[in-house]
Amino acid sequence: MNERARPEAVAEPVVLVSVENGIARLTLNRPKQYNAISREVLDAMQSSLDGIARDRAIRAVVIAGNGPALSGGHDLKEMMGCRTEAFVGGLFEACSRVMLTMASLPQPVIARVHGTATAAGCQIVAAADLAVAVREARFATSGVNLGLFCATPSVPLSRNVARKRAFEMLFTGDFIDAQTALDWGLVNRVVAADELDAEIARLVGRIIEKPRDVIAAGKALFYAQLEARLAEAYDLAGKAITRNMLGPDAAEGVGAFLEKRKPRWDDQTG
Repeated sequence: MNERARPEAVAEPVVLVSVENGIARLTLNRPKQYNAISREVLDAMQSSLDGIARDRAIRAVVIAGNGPALSGGHDLKEMMGCRTEAFVGGLFEACSRVMLTMASLPQPVIARVHGTATAAGCQIVAAADLAVAVREARFATSGVNLGLFCATPSVPLSRNVARKRAFEMLFTGDFIDAQTALDWGLVNRVVAADELDAEIARLVGRIIEKPRDVIAAGKALFYAQLEARLAEAYDLAGKAITRNMLGPDAAEGVGAFLEKRKPRWDDQTG
């Protein structure tokens, strides 16, 4: 009797995507590799983020990881296996595109840091709009220890923490703990492990109870003015708040305040 053919094992997705109550969750899913960021991971993240950007039902995004780390950084084995300018250059272009997409999303992006975040993993934390970490989390831009300066992680890192602190992380490769990351401005909250998801839910809840379009426009203005000179920043901000004030959300919100009642947003959930 012929042995029954065994079905081939189906590879798990490298990024798991779920949506619940208007919150999209992207989970890096290479736990045995400490969620090393391969080209496949970047392509999966980009595709997911592009879809999220078009979905008005999604109000916020949480980026998480399976296993012991959020991410240990780029997949060094993959890069060493194909050391060509076309492959390596394309890899970092794809990574930068993912980070830029996170910033340009109309929805806030929250990094859920349950473990170590190093190199490009630390870049994800810095590039996210918000970050919540457990007390045991550790952070580093440690590529310099391997002769590979964390150039792309330096971009969001130096825009989140003070210049000398960013320089220290980048040029020593040393780890910092969660409390230091909080003190330096890399994360927003540090909590016990069993409180991580509840704290993220509270933070997200405070944001998504506000009008969707106001949050989206506010996020766009926030990043645009950061990169502008002072006079241009005020010009951008003045135009943004004028559009906002003349729109329906401010009409409802300010009107409700003056009438001493709770505002009723058209897109409010729950």
